[in-house]
Amino acid sequence: MTLLITAFAAVISTICWYTIPNNKMKIGTLALMYWGASLMWLVDAIAEYIELGADYFVPAAEDMINDAFLGSCVVAFGLIIWLVIVLAKDPNGKIKAALTSKN
Repeated sequence: MTLLITAFAAVISTICWYTIPNNKMKIGTLALMYWGASLMWLVDAIAEYIELGADYFVPAAEDMINDAFLGSCVVAFGLIIWLVIVLAKDPNGKIKAALTSKN
């Protein structure tokens, strides 16, 4: 479930990165983070399949809920990291303008 959730996030962020013409918002960085997480979960799934064999395809409901929660947390954490990067880069200069403006 973690692999599916992060793979969907990776595909969606990649589509956004590809279709938005002027990429000031660093969506490519977000896509790379999600593809890295997807690759990590793929390696984990392969290792677990080697360990469990056919039992890998019949997970318990509790395990699926835990994996879905973990995948959602990974996607949310990726969004938080991306938001910090975007705010630090300040692509439109709005934060700098707000800090330097005299009211």
